[in-house]
Amino acid sequence: MRTDYQIIIAGGGLAGGCLAIALKQAGLNIAVIEALSREQRANSGAGDRALALAVGTVKMLARLGIWQGVEAKATTIKKIHISDQGHFGKTRLSAEREGVKALGFVISARDIETHVSQLLDQYEIEQICPARVVGLASDSHLAHMSIKKGEKPQNLSAQLIIGADGGQSSVRKLLEINQQNVEYGQTAIVTTVKPEKSHQNIAYERFTSSGPLALLPMAHAFSVVWTRTHEQADSLLDLSETDFVEQLHDCFGYRLGKFSLLASRHSFPLTLVRAERMIDDRVVMIGNAVHQLHPVAGQGFNLGLRDVVQLAEMIIEQHQSGNDVGDVSVLNNYAKARQEDHDRVVTFTNSVVRIFSNEWLSVAAARNMGLTLLDQLPFAKTQVARYAMGLSGRMPRFGK
Repeated sequence: MRTDYQIIIAGGGLAGGCLAIALKQAGLNIAVIEALSREQRANSGAGDRALALAVGTVKMLARLGIWQGVEAKATTIKKIHISDQGHFGKTRLSAEREGVKALGFVISARDIETHVSQLLDQYEIEQICPARVVGLASDSHLAHMSIKKGEKPQNLSAQLIIGADGGQSSVRKLLEINQQNVEYGQTAIVTTVKPEKSHQNIAYERFTSSGPLALLPMAHAFSVVWTRTHEQADSLLDLSETDFVEQLHDCFGYRLGKFSLLASRHSFPLTLVRAERMIDDRVVMIGNAVHQLHPVAGQGFNLGLRDVVQLAEMIIEQHQSGNDVGDVSVLNNYAKARQEDHDRVVTFTNSVVRIFSNEWLSVAAARNMGLTLLDQLPFAKTQVARYAMGLSGRMPRFGK
C-alpha cells in the first residue's frame, strides 16, 4: 500500500515542533500539519506568555539541540520565594543552597517557538500550512488524514498520526474522545511589570484566598500570572493601569518598590482538562491535546515535553528495529508509561490549588505551619527543590 510518510504530526507549535526535530534527527520521514500561517503564529498573543522551565526540561531541550539557540534569551531562577498572603508561613528555596546553578529558567514562548521554527526549516522537515485536519481514518496497515489547504482537499497516509494540536485539538474531536473538565471558578490575568528594584533572579509565588499570584523574573521585568475569581478578574481588567498596579501592590507589597505596567492585560478562565484516553488506532495525542493544567507551579510545558521525549524514544527504538512505528503495542506502552506522570502532576497541581485557595481557619493554620516547617528542614527543602527542577525523571537516550 502507498504510504506518504512514516509519521504525520498535527500541530506545529512547541510540542509538535520539538517532536518533529527529534524524529527527523533519527531519520524518519515525517510531515507537520499546522493550522496557522507563519505570520499568524508570529503575531499571536500566545507567544507573549512566559514559560517556567524546569532544569530537567532544559536538559531535554539541550539533548534535542534546541536550548543552545535560545539560552541567551532565558532568565535564570536562582531563588524561589513562596508565601501566603495575610499569614506568617513562607518557604525559600535557593540554587546556591542546593549546590546548583539554577532552580529553573524563564523564557517567552515566542523565543522558543521562533527557534523551533528555524530548526524545522534547517532540517528540511515538510510543513504543510496553513492547513486544517478535517478527517481521520485507519486500517490495519495505515492511518489516513484528510486536510484542507485553503479550499483544496488533500488525502495523506502514514504509519502513525500524532495529535499535538493544542487544547482545541481537531484530532481529539474527530476521534470523538471525551474530556474530563474540572472548573476552578478562577481566571488568570497575565501581564508584565517592571519593579523599581532588581528582582535578583527571584521567582515569587504568593498564595491568596482567591488563587495564586506568580511573578517570574524576565530580564529587568516580571511576567505576572495573577489568579482571581471570575468576578474579581473582571473588575481588575476594568481598572485603569494605575489602579490595577495599586491592587497588585495590595496583594504583593512593596518589597521591590513600585511596579510599572509594561504590557497589556490578558485573561483566560482556568479549567483542568484531561482527555479520557490518549491513543486510538494508529493515533496518539500529546501535550495540551491531552492535558491542560492550572498554571500554579508552571507544570504545563514541562509535562508536555516529557510526553514528547518519551514518545520519541519509543518511536525511534521501534524504527531502528525495523518495525511498524504505529503498532498498537507501541501506543499501549506509551499510554501506560505516561499515565503515572500525568496523574502525579494533576494530583499535585489540584492539591495546591485546593489547599491554598481555602480560608478555613484549620486549613490556613495547617498550611502555614507546613510552609514554616518546610523552610526549616533542609532535607525536605531539597526534595521540593528537586521536584521543582524536574530532576526526578530520566533524561532522553537520544539526541546530542
